[in-house]
Amino acid sequence: MKYFKLTKEEKKILKDFVDGNLKTIANFAEQKKKYQGFSKATLNKTRNINIRTSERDFQKVKARAAQLGIPYQTLISSLIHRSI
Repeated sequence: MKYFKLTKEEKKILKDFVDGNLKTIANFAEQKKKYQGFSKATLNKTRNINIRTSERDFQKVKARAAQLGIPYQTLISSLIHRSI
């Protein structure tokens, strides 16, 4: 995982997945559909925010986004998402 720092619990889940220790639940298709609906509802909601920051920090964010080849708004959103 290149861009994410995993918690201890996430590392265990990843290890169990790689080792093949995870089992499918009985009503998998039903549960998958249910949680996909939750994900869609959550991910489709966006909210505009206004923040004040120094010009220097803003230029650094824009430069870093350019290096990554993504819009600066996407980078800022990603940083917020990863920090929480």
